[in-house]
Amino acid sequence: MTQKERYEAAKQAYASIGVDTDAAIARLKETPVSLHCWQGDDVTGFDHDGPLTGGIQTTGDYPGRARTPEELMQDMDEALKLMPGKKKLNLHACYAIFTDGEYADRDKLEPKHFAKWVEFAKEHGMGIDFNPTFFSHDKVKDGLTLSSPDEETRKFWIDHGKACIRISEYFAKETGIPCVMNIWTGDGYKDIPADRMGPRMRYKDSIEQILAEPYDRKLVKPCVESKVFGIGVESYTAGSGEFSLLFAATHEGCLPLMDNGHYHPTEMVSDKIPALLCYFPEIALHITRPVRWDSDHVVLFDDETKEMAKEIVRNDALDRVYMALDYFDASINRISAWTVGFRSWQKALLSALCTPNENFKKLQEENNPTELMVLQEELKTYPFGAVWEEYCTQCGVIADGKWFEAVKKYEADVLLKR
Repeated sequence: MTQKERYEAAKQAYASIGVDTDAAIARLKETPVSLHCWQGDDVTGFDHDGPLTGGIQTTGDYPGRARTPEELMQDMDEALKLMPGKKKLNLHACYAIFTDGEYADRDKLEPKHFAKWVEFAKEHGMGIDFNPTFFSHDKVKDGLTLSSPDEETRKFWIDHGKACIRISEYFAKETGIPCVMNIWTGDGYKDIPADRMGPRMRYKDSIEQILAEPYDRKLVKPCVESKVFGIGVESYTAGSGEFSLLFAATHEGCLPLMDNGHYHPTEMVSDKIPALLCYFPEIALHITRPVRWDSDHVVLFDDETKEMAKEIVRNDALDRVYMALDYFDASINRISAWTVGFRSWQKALLSALCTPNENFKKLQEENNPTELMVLQEELKTYPFGAVWEEYCTQCGVIADGKWFEAVKKYEADVLLKR
């Protein structure tokens, strides 16, 4: 059978259960997913020479890491060719690009330091999301930034956050697409703290000062992201789940951002998504794959990834959820890591769009769990692969089973020569 014949057969199979695969493909084509730049260089950035610090780390030394802005953009170019669908670019502030010997510390960053990224985004028709970088810097004092009891330290990081607000608005104006600006810090303590509330009150005040910087709420979407623990801050984090969620709930215009690696191992973000959608007009996600902890493994087409996508789709929230990938693996080819993760999330969304959600909801409401279970299980063997192949074809992207050859060639021609 040809690819078209396989798709037509799959289309008919799905139509028999009330699913329009053409509509599913068309909807996914218009759904942006933000691609993180930091997979390409192991979260090193361009504004410092020191190690990665702040409760996170990368492992592995696979050859070919991007060392310059030019190399990173070249690698992203290669990865983007292998990804179907609509993209945004996700940057950290430490990826500022300085020219002619110029340097600005993080509290003095300006839009001009990201002009080359704007050019790159425009070339690819992408918007840009942004993250202040509250780690890997000598002004992180005793492991603390926005929650520090040292006012000079805290002011530096507040000023950094304000600078990022201005840069985020610049991105939105230049690209014509709103910028999601995410505030996350690794502030916390290795052992049991004597004061849990004090750091959180300082953290709350710091974020409020950052958000007091004037900005257009239609252009900039500020978020707060929680974390349960990090390396070196195992016992306490200032930005816990409860703190971050309540901050967003009590500050108009601020969104909660959930990273599915930033919770206890038995907590599922797929269950939290519909809970937050009951109260927030919009929410944000960082999509990763935690292995026992916040390990930021490459996203796969696994059960929890599929469940998160299902909750977004079945609740008609594709326009209410800002979706971004967030992982970094230095033990494998980085182009492949980007590509596998992006394609896996796209598969999860397409699979959710090819689910007879209304029928399944009806069976639940009619208290018919037996038939619901039967149909959910039978759906798992429907010819989804043919629908995915058609989606890739319509997007002009190499289908599964073939794209890795392009990665191997790029590795031989470019990465191994660095």
